Amino acid sequence: MTTGMAVETGMFVVNHTVASILCCKCGIPMVPNAPNMCVKCLRSEVDITEGLQKHVDIVHCPECDLYLQQPRTWIKAQLESKELLTFCVKRLKSLNKVRLVHAEFIWTEPHSKRIKVKLRVQKEVLNGAILEQAYTVEYVVQDQMCESCSRVQANPDQWVAAVQLRQHVSHRRTFFYLEQLILRHDAAVRAIRIKQMDQGIDFFFANQSHGEKFVKFLGKVAPIWSRHDKQLVSHDSKSNNYNYKFTFSVEICPICREDLICLPPKVAVSLGSLGPLVICTKVSNNIALLDPFTLKHCFLNADLYWRTSFKSLLSSRQLVEYVVLDVDVGLKEVNVGGSKYVLADAQVARVSDFGKNDTIFSIRTHLGHLLNPGDYALGYDLYRANTNDMELDKYKGLVIPEVILIKKSYEEKRQRKRGKPRAWKLRSLNMDIDDTAKARAEEEKNLEYEQFLRDLEENPELRFNISLYHNRVYQPSEMASVTDGEDLPSVPLDELLADLDLSDEEMEDGSMSE
Repeated sequence: MTTGMAVETGMFVVNHTVASILCCKCGIPMVPNAPNMCVKCLRSEVDITEGLQKHVDIVHCPECDLYLQQPRTWIKAQLESKELLTFCVKRLKSLNKVRLVHAEFIWTEPHSKRIKVKLRVQKEVLNGAILEQAYTVEYVVQDQMCESCSRVQANPDQWVAAVQLRQHVSHRRTFFYLEQLILRHDAAVRAIRIKQMDQGIDFFFANQSHGEKFVKFLGKVAPIWSRHDKQLVSHDSKSNNYNYKFTFSVEICPICREDLICLPPKVAVSLGSLGPLVICTKVSNNIALLDPFTLKHCFLNADLYWRTSFKSLLSSRQLVEYVVLDVDVGLKEVNVGGSKYVLADAQVARVSDFGKNDTIFSIRTHLGHLLNPGDYALGYDLYRANTNDMELDKYKGLVIPEVILIKKSYEEKRQRKRGKPRAWKLRSLNMDIDDTAKARAEEEKNLEYEQFLRDLEENPELRFNISLYHNRVYQPSEMASVTDGEDLPSVPLDELLADLDLSDEEMEDGSMSE
């Protein structure tokens, strides 16, 4: 049998014919090849997967979720990840006899202790013919604890490095934020134990390098000062081996976001005559300082701060609620670390003075882009404050303002949503609580955590590096938009979509509803 093909060249038409032959096995027409057999018959005659491994055992540590890569290396890999697929393919010893074309997961259910991978391979057979074939490899997951987890299970208190994280302030809002950063970056995944203390958190590690790595992470997200020490545990004089326990003492600077600070004269001069009264607007590895009267700003690094080590004049616990009577927005506008500020003149009065006196304060504020007449704001009442700060006494002739506003308040609008669940939630570290930390009032902790959640709703930059998760308990009401108010800040749904935890049940329900 032949097939014709016409090719026109100039004035002539040349016919080319491609011959086809019959398969020597089944007799169907086919294009000629080396074995003179069709693909179907060729696959029935030759199995290129013969001799390849189709059942493999892999070792998995259920405590730290690591896989053993022979001989003694443990690697981190999530289910259906590229790392796990690469690990599974490398476990096949006879795969060098064929050419791997494609690999994919077809079964990764964790409770079955089975992982099935579909491989597609090619091999040259019968006088140069290339045959491609797919087959499935089944991996049996065997649970076996790694050496570090075995030591921890044998003695939970057997730690090598301890990181003592402390901050000497009257609240725990900084630790709530650090907890979310640690969870986001899996910084404490190597910790064998985490213990909540009265003014901080202790992290225990089974290796010195893990403790050092955790301290470096803290230095990248917060202005810290650290020192380390070691204690001899045992010594083998014959082999000259020493066993130490390492302790890392880490202190976070006591300057927090929304604090009012009086800069020391030398620091103010070194920062370009900033202040001296400034507001801390953001704390990362640097401290963002803003003069609310001129909008001058700067970033203070950790090294410069610990050389001077000044403290806050007033903290967020001393904020007073004011009502805005009038606002005259100015023309000056700045952007500090992604946040917008506009200078304005305003008239405010204390909410607690309503019905008692007619005291009105004419002030200058950096919140001109947020405040309107009738709004509420939180600020520091320097008119009645009894401050005893040595740095403030060094400035002779300094005119202290009566009020310094810090942020807009939504407390009145939040009264309508009191007790209602949020559409999002946060994860938390698995921590043991010390006896001294238990003595702290539980109600006080809940109030501080609630204030932290409100700060996340009001400040998009604060939740930029935090993972927010969908709350399955939350059920939106049809009257939510009417009762909650339009101006109440909330977390948009698009910030939750990237971290939605979609289980198999949710997927099935969604497919049935469609």
